[in-house]
Amino acid sequence: MLPDNLKDMAVPAAIEAWDSAVVTGGSHEFGETLLFVQPERIVAVCQYLKTQLKFERLSGVTCIDRFPAEPRFEVLYLLHSIARNERLKLKVALGSDAPQVESVTAVWAGADWYEREVFDLFGVKFHNHPNLKRLMMPEDWEGHPLRKDFPVHGHKYSYQND
Repeated sequence: MLPDNLKDMAVPAAIEAWDSAVVTGGSHEFGETLLFVQPERIVAVCQYLKTQLKFERLSGVTCIDRFPAEPRFEVLYLLHSIARNERLKLKVALGSDAPQVESVTAVWAGADWYEREVFDLFGVKFHNHPNLKRLMMPEDWEGHPLRKDFPVHGHKYSYQND
């Protein structure tokens, strides 16, 4: 449900008129609007925003790990309307058990590497991604290094000569 303070804003109001159930919350701070979207509807919302509301550019996809809270992960999409110089942030919340969401590469081809980076570093899987494999870490690397429960000290090393 769209918060009352966003109902007078053009983009959130247009999304609510298009599908009143897709937005589950949001805020407007520092001149930028953030909308929480149902994960299963992220591709449809992105398609609507690109074609109908002219958010031509996806300027980033990243992830936030809220460990130990649930839902643990938030995938953040940063959109930009070049014509209006307007920015919009979308978030989808994902649980810790097998976090996955549909890929938005069908909407913006540029999502390819952003989603691969999120997959590599956080372990979030993107369904229907054309090439979902590690981007920064070696293929045989175990784990996802930006997860909050990843061991930060690495493997214990024995200083046998000290």
